[in-house]
Amino acid sequence: MGILEVQHLVKYPPFEAHRLVASELPISRKNEIISDDISLQQANEIITKSIPSFKIGEKSSWLVERRYIFDGNTIKNEVYDYGILDDSEWPIVVDKQRRGWYLTPHPIHAAARKFINAVVYVLLISLLYLFIEPILSLVGIPGIGTGTVRVGLLDYPLLAIIVAPLFFIPLGLRVAANFGDLRRQKMFLNKSPSNPEIKIIGEAVADKDLKIKVKFDTLQTNWNSITVYWRVGALPPARDAVFSALNRTVEGQPPPGLTTKLPHHWEAGLDDGTGAGEDAPMQRQEVIGGLFLRPMRVMQSGGIVEYSEEEMILKNPKNSWPGTTISPLVKIHWELIIKIERENEGPLLWVEPLRVKHSSKHVEQKTLIVNDGRTESEIE
Repeated sequence: MGILEVQHLVKYPPFEAHRLVASELPISRKNEIISDDISLQQANEIITKSIPSFKIGEKSSWLVERRYIFDGNTIKNEVYDYGILDDSEWPIVVDKQRRGWYLTPHPIHAAARKFINAVVYVLLISLLYLFIEPILSLVGIPGIGTGTVRVGLLDYPLLAIIVAPLFFIPLGLRVAANFGDLRRQKMFLNKSPSNPEIKIIGEAVADKDLKIKVKFDTLQTNWNSITVYWRVGALPPARDAVFSALNRTVEGQPPPGLTTKLPHHWEAGLDDGTGAGEDAPMQRQEVIGGLFLRPMRVMQSGGIVEYSEEEMILKNPKNSWPGTTISPLVKIHWELIIKIERENEGPLLWVEPLRVKHSSKHVEQKTLIVNDGRTESEIE
């Protein structure tokens, strides 16, 4: 006789995960007892009617995993019932940030971010040149831009005077883009379209294509094209759940990879808190969750088709994925996206969360693909 447990393990990529070494970060683990004082046969019978286990990623890299443990040993070669559905209550991040109409940020945001990177390279090269210019002069190579310009009471290298103003260009671009975003948000809130009617034909299952029908009351005149697709990914674990799994207090020192507690705009359970306000541009505060859709940092899309009032078939994402899984640490999320290209106003998105049933198979992927967490990457 022994104890049957379900164990969740997660090492979720934080915002700008490329700056961190995944192998050096801790894995958050949480065990929940399903039943005790049972035999292995009874444990297997319980597992048969439970959500299948899955593993996406590796312990030496980023990881999202669910597994069953009996008396300290991982149960393998499980057999599951087909079409099991996790009907738990939606997490707060879905209710507030992944349901309804969303706008896309002005493309200038992405251009400005790339421009500032180029400016930094130019500045570093300029500083290097100013450092080695005396050596070049000694060997007879004339200097360029090494003269001085007096500004106030100080003299500055001419090259620095030329390069320094470049830093203000991306700042001006971001300010202009933010004003444009605020204007578009105001226009959308004053006249938002009616919600589409979405009908799932049959069942939504993780290893099957999705059949749907979508109907709009009216198609607005500035809608140029409409595409429909669905996608799956892993949402960030709840911050308090990560702290608890690592035996830390929320008010104490955060574990490696997590930032300190964010100010008032952050809400407990909404995300892991690593975005630090950089994941979305300026938003109107009266809209709960904001009007910009944050990409899942771990996600994969499937079945992009042109909109039709007839039945549409969305192909399953390329890799194997589990169905909807809702827990404080591990959240596998599926959603339907309707993308509307508009004339002079940027794309408009309708997001519909999907409850997708699990297949009867254990899912395992060796690589967990990390995406950019910035909102403007939705349109890059």
